[in-house]
Amino acid sequence: MCGYVGFSDARSAEEKNRILTPMMDRIIHRGPDMAGQYADDRMALGFRRLSIMDLSEAGAQPMKNADGSVVLVFNGEIYNFKALRAELTEKGYTFTSDCDSEVLLHGYQEWGEALVPRLRGMFSFAVWDVKEKTLLLARDPFGIKPLYYTRLPGGGLLFGSEIKSFLDYPGFKKEVNPNALRPYLSFQYAAGDSTFFNGVYCLPQGHYAVWKQAEDNLRIECYYDVDFAPDEQLSYEQSAELIDAAVHESVAAHRNSDVPLGAFLSGGVDSSYITACLMPENTFSVGFAQHGFDETSLAEDLSGRLGIKNYTKHVTADECFEAFPDIQYHMDQPQSNPSSVPLWFLAKQAREQVTVVLSGEGADEIFGGYELYADTPAMEKFKKTPRAFRRMLGGIAKAMPPFKGRNFLLKSAEAPENWFIGQADVFPVGEAEAVLKPAYKNGPAPLEMAAPYYANVQDRPELTQKQYIDLHLWLPGDILLKADKMCMAHSLELRVPFLDKEVMAVAARIPGRYSIRGTENKMVFRHAANKTLPDAWANRPKKGFPVPIRHWLREKKYYDIVRGYFESDYASEFFETDRLMKLLNDHFEGRANNGRKIWTVFTFLTWYKRFFIDEAA
Repeated sequence: MCGYVGFSDARSAEEKNRILTPMMDRIIHRGPDMAGQYADDRMALGFRRLSIMDLSEAGAQPMKNADGSVVLVFNGEIYNFKALRAELTEKGYTFTSDCDSEVLLHGYQEWGEALVPRLRGMFSFAVWDVKEKTLLLARDPFGIKPLYYTRLPGGGLLFGSEIKSFLDYPGFKKEVNPNALRPYLSFQYAAGDSTFFNGVYCLPQGHYAVWKQAEDNLRIECYYDVDFAPDEQLSYEQSAELIDAAVHESVAAHRNSDVPLGAFLSGGVDSSYITACLMPENTFSVGFAQHGFDETSLAEDLSGRLGIKNYTKHVTADECFEAFPDIQYHMDQPQSNPSSVPLWFLAKQAREQVTVVLSGEGADEIFGGYELYADTPAMEKFKKTPRAFRRMLGGIAKAMPPFKGRNFLLKSAEAPENWFIGQADVFPVGEAEAVLKPAYKNGPAPLEMAAPYYANVQDRPELTQKQYIDLHLWLPGDILLKADKMCMAHSLELRVPFLDKEVMAVAARIPGRYSIRGTENKMVFRHAANKTLPDAWANRPKKGFPVPIRHWLREKKYYDIVRGYFESDYASEFFETDRLMKLLNDHFEGRANNGRKIWTVFTFLTWYKRFFIDEAA
């Protein structure tokens, strides 16, 4: 687990090394243990290391092969590196370290681009082929590890693990992407490949890119995509056994480490299942003492039953608001999922004891765990009426202004591609446009951004379509982004055993009827977990990571903080501030629950102030 930066331009190697130093300093949190640089007449690579495997100098990066013709920087973990190493050894390659990085180096020598589909793990890496003047960039199948890039005006690329490192590259033009704000207000994160920095993109999950100096073009290829292909011959019990075996095997693969590791633990089934499989020495939990937003007693109870020490942190509102500018700085882009706040404190607490943690992200997406995947009893009943009648009513509702029951008609009558954009839909499109200034209303509508993904699964069941959308938008843009950024801000490696190619291969085989029935969700997964967990943990309803923001925003102290942002000069560049103040005042005075909308705007303004005002261009 580390961080890297790189760029290709015509400067001398000496100049490149001078430029690399402040860029690397920006991301020292990703790798406080070691640093390294490489520069030649075309390429510069900088690396910050958090030592996890082979703590010796042999694991240092940038890593070169014996003749220096191939250079690597790599962030992540390869869980099948021992099998790949054995295969490469048989082919005559010699290894000088015990780390997984060297497998990527020799794997590229042997297979070139074809290396990437062979990998099992979480990764983001860059391989520079000195002789061929070719750069290979690659990102893992689920988007666990980040990789950003931008084209340089004079030709070449600027790339790295975090966008903030680009700020120290001479000539990088720091501008807000005017098309990012409109969809963000609905999604609560920067969805898709574009970012909030104009001209900066993220390499999509399951893709690699090849840049050749001679042509100065970037070719992007998809090497992995999820494919739900249910095996209807599987019984319920067989499905549970397959899931349980896959989860245990994945946790075993993810526990490989030369440094101490623990587990994040809430009161829910996902993290509890991981913990019970892993049996670490320590677990870590966080909650809020006020307003009933606290599951730490459940985590403490399970830890006690398993004989594991649990560390608990109760976070206050003062702590959250004080840390929030730093949270958004480390996030790189505005991301208003409230759970990023407790995750910041959870990671900080865990780093005091361990360097690696395992967590339960991904189970909901691949095993059908979200409420929006299921139909309410009323929806089930309504869906028994003829589809043509339902579509007619849905079409009428879609064309009308908001009214009570409109969402019910849309969700019951319309196909998911006409209403579902994932697990967050904070501002409906019309409300988002109403609060934005004209220059920022031109970004794509959320359903437009989801449409290409729906096209890939247009003939699949509704459950599969919803899962596919979440796996390509919500998971990499929200869940995994905050997991990586909040943990790496504290030099903590987070591993997610559910998001493993082998686990996904099992999940893809499970018939949908075993996951969703009425309002029940993730049924067969819970049954599998029940083989390891007590009933109370296996069957506990999903709560997510609740944060009492709606209560905080009704306290004068925190209302005043947000009001300061909403009434600022820079807020008026982007928003109709009178509309923002109405949202805030209506919430503060109890006339409406606008907590999530307020938080989403506040998050953007906090991010903007940190990057564009506190750090002036």
